[in-house]
Amino acid sequence: MVPSKLRIRTQQLVAQFCSGDDRAYAELYDMYVQMLYNYGLKMTSDQELLKDCIHDVFVKVYMKRNDKNAINNLCSYLLISLKNRLLDEFRRQTFTNPNEVESYEYRHAAEDVERDYLCQEREAMQSAQVAHLMKHLTRRQCQAITLYYLEERKYDEICGIMHMNYHSVRNLMHRGMLKLREAAM
Repeated sequence: MVPSKLRIRTQQLVAQFCSGDDRAYAELYDMYVQMLYNYGLKMTSDQELLKDCIHDVFVKVYMKRNDKNAINNLCSYLLISLKNRLLDEFRRQTFTNPNEVESYEYRHAAEDVERDYLCQEREAMQSAQVAHLMKHLTRRQCQAITLYYLEERKYDEICGIMHMNYHSVRNLMHRGMLKLREAAM
């Protein structure tokens, strides 16, 4: 049918259906079921789910037959209802399948514990290695490097804390870093 003829015929059938004519309802079903099926195939490949959702939509239309203002544009109503029904089913399947949820939680929980353990182990090894390397430094070099790298202090602050001038602190840091590099190799 031409779209305008389809629209006019749909309006006639909806009016007849709302008046209690079940044959009009059957004709509406025949007119729109294939269009809904084709539309639904773009959202899912599960044909049985799609058929169930289409039937649910038509049952909903049938239940609204006495509500004269409920459906103004049947075609749009059917398409939107089918889309919403399919989305509801997708959500229900995703969030109510206990096997999927349990395996998802277990899989991610196990990965998190393992990753956390490996990170802690790596940090412990790095801390031990840094502590070992810091033993090669003088007390003043160790203090300057700790203030700069661990406490993230600026050189001006380090000068005030250590009661040294700027160039002496820079030289102390430079010599300390050279010693650390030698010890690391």
